[in-house]
Amino acid sequence: MVRTQIQLTEEQAKALKKMAASRHLSGAELIRRAIDVMIKSGPAADPEERRTRAIEIAGKFRSGRGDVSRKHDKYLVDAFGK
Repeated sequence: MVRTQIQLTEEQAKALKKMAASRHLSGAELIRRAIDVMIKSGPAADPEERRTRAIEIAGKFRSGRGDVSRKHDKYLVDAFGK
């Protein structure tokens, strides 16, 4: 392992200590796990890349319905519920 020093706000330190105690883990272990989650979620795309990807995908899929632009809210409710 590599030793690393970080600085936390008072609120972060208190919350970390409380969470670590409730889970019977060290603060360092909780921090390592949080970093693992961030690493696994992948790098966040910058806004320009996100915009480019959204433009590239637009129009590539079809619903088979001709009224999606007018009834999109209805179809979202049907798909995901209220």
